[in-house]
Order: sequence, then C-alpha cells, then structure tokens
Amino acid sequence: MRELPTRESLTVEFKSDRRGLSDNEIVLAAVCLANSDGGRLFIGIEDDGSVTGASVPRQSSHRLAALIANSTSPSLSVRTYTHAVGDLNVPEIEVPPASQLVGTRDGRFQRRVLKADGAPECIGMQPHDLVSRMAEIGQADFTTQPLPMLSVDSFDPIERERLKRLIREYNGDQSLLGLAPTDFDAALGFTTQLANRTMPTLAGLLMLGKAEVLTERLSTHEIAFQVLRGTAVIVNEFYRGPLGRVFEQMMDHVKVLVTEQEVMVGMLRVAVPSIDRRAFREAVVNAMTHRDYARLGQIYVQLKDDELVVSSPGGFVRGVTLDNLLRVPPTPRNPRLADVFKRLGLSERTGRGVDIIFEGTVRYGRHSPSYHRSTPESVVLIIDARPADLAFVHAIVEEEQRRGQSLPLDALIILARLKDVKRATTAELADAIQERDVDTTRAAVERLVEAGLVQAHGTGKGRSYTMSAKLYRRLGQTAEHIRQTGFDAEQQRQMVISYVREHGSIKRGDVIKLCGLTGDQATRVLVKLVEDGFLVKSGERRWAVYQRPR
Repeated sequence: MRELPTRESLTVEFKSDRRGLSDNEIVLAAVCLANSDGGRLFIGIEDDGSVTGASVPRQSSHRLAALIANSTSPSLSVRTYTHAVGDLNVPEIEVPPASQLVGTRDGRFQRRVLKADGAPECIGMQPHDLVSRMAEIGQADFTTQPLPMLSVDSFDPIERERLKRLIREYNGDQSLLGLAPTDFDAALGFTTQLANRTMPTLAGLLMLGKAEVLTERLSTHEIAFQVLRGTAVIVNEFYRGPLGRVFEQMMDHVKVLVTEQEVMVGMLRVAVPSIDRRAFREAVVNAMTHRDYARLGQIYVQLKDDELVVSSPGGFVRGVTLDNLLRVPPTPRNPRLADVFKRLGLSERTGRGVDIIFEGTVRYGRHSPSYHRSTPESVVLIIDARPADLAFVHAIVEEEQRRGQSLPLDALIILARLKDVKRATTAELADAIQERDVDTTRAAVERLVEAGLVQAHGTGKGRSYTMSAKLYRRLGQTAEHIRQTGFDAEQQRQMVISYVREHGSIKRGDVIKLCGLTGDQATRVLVKLVEDGFLVKSGERRWAVYQRPR
C-alpha cells in the first residue's frame, strides 16, 4: 500500500475526524475531487499532515463507498483502503476523475482549485463553471449554443465577406465561396433552427457579430496585443471585434514587427524570420479556438525582448497534459469554432497546430516551445524569440537538400536539444519529443547517427548521444565537439581526482560540467571511484559530496 502523503494538493484532500465528520462533508469532498482530476481523500489526517485517526463509524471501507455511491448523481464509484498507523486507522478513498459532471443528490457541485497562497480548497461551482467543466471533459461545446435573444440582424455582412476573402487567401474550403449568406452561415454553424426560427449561435456571434452586440452579449471576449521592451510598453492594443477581423489585425502586427535574415545554402536563398509566421498564426488561432468563453479574462499576445507569450483563459482539456502535447490526438475545447478555422484555412487541417509551433521554433536553433507556466485556469505558451542560430539553419537546410525532403519534427527537436544540452541519453531525448516508447526514440536517434548528424557513445543503458563531428564542424564549433567526446573513461577519472585534490571535494553537478557528461554518466564515474577506493561519499541524493579518503 502507498505511503500516506504529508500535505494536501489538487489531488490530495485531508479530513479531520476528531470532532466528528458528517456524511455531507465526505460526499462533497469526493464530488470536489471527481469534478477536478480525481484524487485521494484521507479521513483522520489534519490539515498540517498530522495523523489523528478516524472514528470507529468511519473505519468501514464498504460503508464509505456505499455512502458516496448513494449520495451522488450520477452515482460515483470509488475505491477504499485503510492505513494502519500505530493504533490509529486512516481510511483512504480513491476518487476517479468523473467522465461527466457529478453532484450531490441535493444538487450541489464543487471543484478543486488553488488559493492565492498555493493551498488547495474545494469551492462551489457557479453556472459558468459547470459550462466550462462540461467543455473540458468533452460533454458540451459552448460555442454551439443558440442565442434566442438575438436574430441574424446581429451579424455584420462585411464580416461574412471578410471570411470569404480569408478563404481565398489561405486556401480554405472553396465550396463555401459560392453559397448564399443564409447557406454560408448554416454550413459553418453560425446559425441554428429552433422552434422554426433561425437564430445565431455563439460561434456565429464570435465570427460575424457586430462589434456593439459582441460587447454587450459576450463580455468575456477580448484579445490584447502587447509589445514590451524591458519595462517599457511599446504597443498595447485591445480588440473585441469578430474573430476574423482580430485575426487579420494580429497578422498585420506581425508583418510590421517581424524581421528577416537570409542564409545562402548553395544557390538557395533561405529566409530566417525573427518569429516564424506560421507558428505565430497557429498560436493565435489555438488561443482563439481553445479559450474558455464562459470564463472571464483576455487572450494575451505579448512580444517581449526574447520571447513570444500567448495566454488564454481555461486550462488544458481532459487528456491533454504538459507531457503529451505532441502526441495526444487533437482535443479542442470548442469543436465548432475549431472546425470553422480549419475550413477557413486559418489553422492546420489535421489539428496538429502544435507541431507547426514546435517546428517553426526548433528548426531555427531556438529552444522548444514551453507550456510550463500554464495553470488549471489558463494555458500559457512561450515561444523562444531570441536570434536564430544561422549556422544551425544552414546545416538543417543542407541536410534536407541532401535528403530531398524535410527532416521530421522529432529529428529537429532531437538536434535542437543536443545543440543546447550537448549530450543526452535516449530517455532524456524521449522526454524532449514526448515519446513514451524509448525504443521508438532510440530508432529515431539512430537514424540520425546513420545520417552522420549525431554521434553515439557507449552501449546499453549507458549509451548517450552528442552532435556529430560533421555537424559541429558545420556550426563552426569543432573545439566543442572535442570537449564533448575527447575524454575517455580513464581521462574522466583522472580529471575528477585532480579536481578533488585541488578543491577538496566534488559533487555530481561538478562532474557533469567538468567532463561534459549526463547526470547518469557522472553518477557512474563517481560510483566507480568510490568502489575503487579513490573517493568516499557523504550525504545522499543532491546533498551527496565526494572526497578523498582520510
């Protein structure tokens, strides 16, 4: 059985039973976890993590499971366990994430959130929270809802013509161009029939709505474009118009702000933009189509000194995490709106816009895009906007010319990662391309070895990879290649011993920097030196220090 946690989190809840815990408190806590990402509910642990135990009536696992199943709608099935801590018993209730909204029998809904101080809590769900959650778990598409208080007079005919112009410009669904206005609107889901009456949908209002109607009826819709240089605000524009118009305004900003360099590869002239336009377009479109329109807040597009940040209200939908963005099937929060942008030609039709964002960054020698600032309330994309590595671009284009085809995205990410970290294991590269199957990653890397772009070192679990001598030479970094690959095992041992003689002790991080090794390789060097009696170890994990024997 798993160990007891020591503190609460979004997926761990403690309940004290010292003063008697009511049935309602237990049921609400289970509902709260189910309507979030699931989790573990412990009875008999205080908020500070101290174990005080559950009362005898709460120690029956079967009764706890039956209580929750009989008091929730739809019925929530949980697993229960009991932990013995000395003379105390602590029941654990394992709550799965619900595939649909779960409430108490008397109609109460709760969800789990983080407070301002980072501590978790359960709060009641408001009507807009219910809509948001249903969209997150794929039960509803908020943008398909009809707006019976409005008529098609709320649409601006100019915006319809704008969309048709965008279809021509971006090679969208040409069959839409010949349709009459009513048929055009119906084909894209901008209108729906209800009680023999044609009325707008939310998607229609977002795409064709008159500005004043949008402002009045959809107060959550706003997109900000900002250019920041240090602490100075150079551009600060806010838009609340139809999405087609705002899209064009965003692309107009890019045309003005993006600069280009050129690289000659043979007779081919290659443009190297300061920000890849396709990546920018997909980032903005993703924010528009995936944002939570039931939640207050703006989409922010911020161009800073060395990064482009695009943030939108609403966290990742169910099934999408930081670790599977490149692998998970397309899962839009607003399927209708996402389909509209695909048919207009404004987004990747396969739904793999994230791939374009990554490719438009790493092929220029920049860091992979990051979503690490995202929260349950917002998705935040960070795109590296530092100057491109022109030598890396030259090497990539040269290799693609040799192959007669573009390098796959995984290969680009692997090469960009090796350029940054110098040396990596198969497992580390698997993390970079978000591939769970290490064998698949190994095959991808070995293909780059065969192509002469990557060099392998060692065998088995100790096998690691660096960029090849040929690629380092193309980048004008021959000395770096020698530093990464020129030390054999005995040289590494002697370097570590010399370092200890000079400085008295060494840590694993020092070995990584000194010898250009991965963390696992540095550990093996140190373990071998300890086994051979050259060093002694004190401390564990990150506090471990290695010294000469006394």
